[in-house]
Amino acid sequence: MSTIQNPILTGFNPDPSICRAGEDYYIAVSTFEWFPGVGIYHSRDLKNWRLVSRPLNRLSQLNMMGNPDSGGIWAPALSYSDGKFWLIYTDVKVTEGQWKDGHNYLVTCDTIDGEWSEPIHMNSSGFDPSLFHDEDGRKYFVNMMWDHRYGHHNFYGIVLQEYSVDEKKLVGKKQVIFKGTDVKLTEAPHLYKINGYYYLLTIEGGTKYDHQATIARSKDLWGPYEVHPENPLITSMPYPRNPLQKAGHASIVQTHTDEWFLVHLTGRPLPREDQPLLDPRGFCPLGRETAIQRLEWKNDWPYVVGDNQPSLEIQGPNIEEVVWERDYPEKDEFDSEDLNLHFQSLRIPLGEEIVSLKDNPGHLRLYGRESLTSKFTQAFIARRWQHFNFTAETKVSFRPESFQQAAGLVNYYNTQNWTALQITWHEEKGRILDLTANDNFSYSHPLLGQEISIPQDVEYVYLRVDVETSTYSYSYSFDGKEWDRIPHAFHSYKLSDDYIQGGGFFTGAFVGMQCQDTSGEGLHADFDYFVYKDK
Repeated sequence: MSTIQNPILTGFNPDPSICRAGEDYYIAVSTFEWFPGVGIYHSRDLKNWRLVSRPLNRLSQLNMMGNPDSGGIWAPALSYSDGKFWLIYTDVKVTEGQWKDGHNYLVTCDTIDGEWSEPIHMNSSGFDPSLFHDEDGRKYFVNMMWDHRYGHHNFYGIVLQEYSVDEKKLVGKKQVIFKGTDVKLTEAPHLYKINGYYYLLTIEGGTKYDHQATIARSKDLWGPYEVHPENPLITSMPYPRNPLQKAGHASIVQTHTDEWFLVHLTGRPLPREDQPLLDPRGFCPLGRETAIQRLEWKNDWPYVVGDNQPSLEIQGPNIEEVVWERDYPEKDEFDSEDLNLHFQSLRIPLGEEIVSLKDNPGHLRLYGRESLTSKFTQAFIARRWQHFNFTAETKVSFRPESFQQAAGLVNYYNTQNWTALQITWHEEKGRILDLTANDNFSYSHPLLGQEISIPQDVEYVYLRVDVETSTYSYSYSFDGKEWDRIPHAFHSYKLSDDYIQGGGFFTGAFVGMQCQDTSGEGLHADFDYFVYKDK
């Protein structure tokens, strides 16, 4: 029995849904506008996890072209029943204003990393759907129901309906089975049948610092549901000094050793010396992460061991530890035919006419497309920030002939918030390195008039970013040995959910390689490697 350190999935890995298949454990997490959709992690011991699948990898399963920032895949639900995996997910198309237009789908697969099925549309009445497999073989679908009406609370309640496997659709009556507590914003339902009770685990209070998990039970699937006498099941809200904040959005698993655990969303704010503790509580550039807690049962109610707040360290299950090899290389030389699963693009799959590992073997070739502000087609391949301190580095060959062509290293939150160190072109200086920044859609050139000229005989330019907790800065080299740091530090907190237009966004900071050509000529850049190294 080993000790587990939280969080177990660092960086932007929110809304965990855990399931067990035999002695294997899987967690599915939200990916929002990043493609392929959904990340599934695998463990044998609940401590060591590796990324094994991105199931929604075809346009026929997921087309997010034009989706808003923080739209797309919200809160997938993964389950294992009848010898196969079932994945429920929402594709949210509209986030601003009075409506949350989203569509709920089901896909299945016999193996976690196989080809998942074509989607079955379930309903579109609200987000955070989940599938419950009852003991009698029947299946039920739950989701929060969205109320757009003026003067009404948007979160109408949790709606339940039966799913027919044979007919591949929802059937029978629809019924709201739970309206939530007075905390409201009741969402993310998961149903469990344990010891003769149906347990309905929901989330309330919104996904910021007021987040909590609420649990209720009933002898009847359709209710009424009584709320836990010491609700909430978990929260960080009354505990501002707990390093694991935002605790909520949770799911439950029973191990094959008959122990119980809860996985839940959490966020780790940056340190804020001499700042008020409570308002605001801070900024989490690593996004919303996944942590795990041990559960115990009293009077047929689950309790988090050690109080209803998250612990940084817990006692793991009575299972021998199984350590995996790294699921991403520290230095990716782009020598394989497929991109590492940690790399993603925005909204849509990028075909070989945009991103290729074959056109210049040993390189990732990107053919320039739209700008970093586009919600349609960006030639941008990136991965999550997963540590407070790390270095990312790449080596790029690019020969622009116009200021409309640029390629380089980007740190990105969404279309309105990013910074980039790029090779581009200047009428008088020729090829240059330029720094650009977008800060809540306020665009700037920090090096204006001091752009860095690139010598004519230099083919490859080396680009690097050093992230040092609260700040990050870019460096460059023309030979890979002598590095020059650009004397301009950016604030990490500006790439956080909590900063973006006052909050309410849901992803996390990414770092990656981008090529844009707004002339429409599709000029390409060749990236020789990509390093991500935590410190």
